[in-house]
Parts: sequence; structure tokens; C-alpha cells
Amino acid sequence: MIITKTPFRMSFFGGGTDMEEYFKEYGGAVLSTTFDKYCYVTVRHLPRFFDYTTELTYSRIERVRSVDDIEHPAVRNAMKMLDMHELRLTYEADLPARSGLGTSSSFAVGMLNAFYALKGKYVDKCRLAKEAIYLERVLCNEAGGWQDQIAAAYGGFNRINFDADGFDVQPVIISPDRKQRLNDNLMLFFTGFTRFSADVQSANHAAKPQGDKLKRLQEMYRLVDVAEQVLVDQSAD
Repeated sequence: MIITKTPFRMSFFGGGTDMEEYFKEYGGAVLSTTFDKYCYVTVRHLPRFFDYTTELTYSRIERVRSVDDIEHPAVRNAMKMLDMHELRLTYEADLPARSGLGTSSSFAVGMLNAFYALKGKYVDKCRLAKEAIYLERVLCNEAGGWQDQIAAAYGGFNRINFDADGFDVQPVIISPDRKQRLNDNLMLFFTGFTRFSADVQSANHAAKPQGDKLKRLQEMYRLVDVAEQVLVDQSAD
């Protein structure tokens, strides 16, 4: 049995500049961190004593005889991509799904990590991030950016840069005092509202940004530098 523990993330600056149609032309960056709330994916081979070959437990239970019959798109496509068969998968989390903290991407990263481990293979952070992006954005055709998968795969407090060649992850080094001050001034609330991120992003994903939208994204990109400097410069107030 394999159990993976994958963190959720909160994004501070640069959101929107991680959309491929933007950063491929203009570059982009986000400042984000993972935090102490996680999702857990458990995977094991399913013995051949049942009248189904795959069992999934998440917000519902699926029992199917063929991978093609799986309704959960990320699981179905991930199993096909990695040629997985005859398994039992369960998903649990510290926070509700669709809460705006990259939960679906954390699940994708944790699931891929578990599948590789079940095969006896080690996969590094970069490959996990790239394959999770491919799974969600290409195979599942879900609109959205790249930051969530990268944050979940790498963990920690990072500046993630995007350009035409892909992405680069740079840890943000903060003094203990600065980190404590940041923690003391952060509050996170659950509103009780949930939504599908892909539905929100689909309208933004359809066309290349221009006009006022482009100006706003460029300003958000610029603010990443400002925010990072505030965090690393102890003399900044």
C-alpha cells in the first residue's frame, strides 16, 4: 500500500501570469507557499476476488471493470497515461475541495506520485509538476494556469518564474523573524462557498489578454518583485 501526503498552497502575488497564453509571450511569475494542510492519496493493488477491477473512493465511490468506465476525469486519464490497472484508490483531505487552494492539483500530484511509487519508481519534483500540468491542462482539458501543480510538487515558499521555455522554481529565503511576522499577520477563512476553478478560468483562457486586462496582468507581474523584496529585506517595513 502506498500513501502520499501532498500540501495545499496559497498564492500571494502574480496569479494570472501563470496562464500559458500570457507567459509564453510576456513572461510571468507567482509568489506562493504551501502550508500545513494536506491531501492524502492511498493506492494499493486490488485482489482479483471482486466483480470489479478498480475501486475509487473520494466524494463518491466508483467500482468499475474497465478504466474507460471511470467517471473521475483525472483518475481515468492518469491511469491510462501510466498504464495502471486493478487498483483501489482513496482520497482524503484536511480541507474541502474547490476552496481555491489548489486542491485538485495537489490531488493530481499526489495521485501521480502514488502511481509511480506503486510501480517501484522514483519521480523528481520537476517531472511530477510537468506531468500533473499535462494531465490537468491537456488530457482533462481543464482551463487554468501552471502554478498549482508546481507549488504542490515542490512544496515550500517559492517564486515560480514562467517564460517561453517553461518554468523555474526559486525558493524564497526568509529570516525566522520575518517568517514569524508574516505568519502572525496572516488569517485564512473558509467562506463556505466552493466553485470549480476551471469554470472561472475558462472565460479568461479563451483569448490572448489585451487592453486593460493585459495592463493589469503586467502590473501583477511587476508586484511579484516588490513583494519578494519586502519579504527578503529585513529593513523593509
